[in-house]
Amino acid sequence: MSSLMKIEEVVESKLREVWSVEDFARRHRICKEEEARLKKLFGDFATKQELLSNAQRPPQFR
Repeated sequence: MSSLMKIEEVVESKLREVWSVEDFARRHRICKEEEARLKKLFGDFATKQELLSNAQRPPQFR
């Protein structure tokens, strides 16, 4: 069994869901500056995969 995904699986996967950048930022605790950067990059909506790949968050140490 191959570890590679087929194109049909990618199209049907949750990564292709379109999200509001504002909702994504709120759910992932992204600061307003980063939210503005993502909106400038994508507009008001983008796929979950695009947002996860491009969002930058500073590390949070305990």
